[in-house]
Amino acid sequence: MNEQTNLNPEPWIVHLLGLISPALVIAGNLVGGIYTAMGVVFIWVIGPFLDIILGKSSQSRPPRESGLPFEILLWVHGLLHIVIISTFFYFANQQSEINIWLITASLSTGLVSGASAIVTAHELGHKKPRSPGWLLARFLLFSVHYTHFTTEHNHIHHKWVATDKDAASAKKDEGIWRFWLRTIPAQFISSVNVHRSKGRHGIRNPSYQGLMIQITVTLALLLLPNGIRIITGWFIASMIAILTLEYVNYIRHWGLRRQTDERQTQMHSWNTEARWSRWSLLELTRHSDHHLKASTPFWKLQPHPDAPELPAGYYACWWPCLIPPLWAKWVSPRLP
Repeated sequence: MNEQTNLNPEPWIVHLLGLISPALVIAGNLVGGIYTAMGVVFIWVIGPFLDIILGKSSQSRPPRESGLPFEILLWVHGLLHIVIISTFFYFANQQSEINIWLITASLSTGLVSGASAIVTAHELGHKKPRSPGWLLARFLLFSVHYTHFTTEHNHIHHKWVATDKDAASAKKDEGIWRFWLRTIPAQFISSVNVHRSKGRHGIRNPSYQGLMIQITVTLALLLLPNGIRIITGWFIASMIAILTLEYVNYIRHWGLRRQTDERQTQMHSWNTEARWSRWSLLELTRHSDHHLKASTPFWKLQPHPDAPELPAGYYACWWPCLIPPLWAKWVSPRLP
């Protein structure tokens, strides 16, 4: 830590690089055709290479004290996502059938929603309930059909991470495909149970209310001439956004376990100082510190050099993670 204090924080402007993918997806939705694939290519193809080429700092730089640029950036991401969804609906409404370009636009929109919507909502979801930031987080999660996320994340995941009580923590013998099938419904059930424990049953349960609102909006879209195509594209985009979020959950806690009565430490989350992942994902990679101090804004999160370290950034881990035997062979030697 003494070495860290001799270094200056990175310029906040590097985090503006995270706006490249939203800009590409908005442009693709507006222009159409092959350009709808720009988000897919940038995130799934170029992103892993940027993780590798840009590498990681040999010495972890300290966090910044001033938060104004980052607060503005959060809102830019959140408001930009509204533009992303709006342009996607516009594009979907122009299609005469469910075609390849609608699918690629859905994939691109879903991938970028994993950052501009869910990562932003994750950060804003730790703010005071009913505050403007918290309300924006609720809308962002609604836009990807995952309104229960904040409840489950704040009340279950943070408390029971790396234990059997947390549906969002992957076991060592659990591949990503099996994890996806288990964690998505289990997290919804967990959120329902959180509200039930507070006396909110039936339709008074906010998790059920969120689900009912999503069903109502979907049925309303069916009344539009191109409603089927809009709904199909929106569901694909939401599915990709949710799978991307849960992929991140998977790699951040895979194989790290503790007993329910054991104190949580920095050793129960995977971290990485990979520059591209840090810059474009709002310091999501300094995950140990986030769990130890959940209310700390992302720009103040500290690196933990002694915590488990992923072999690469979040983008570069994507493709190996999809092959469970390869993932286990690659990461297992790094388990504490």
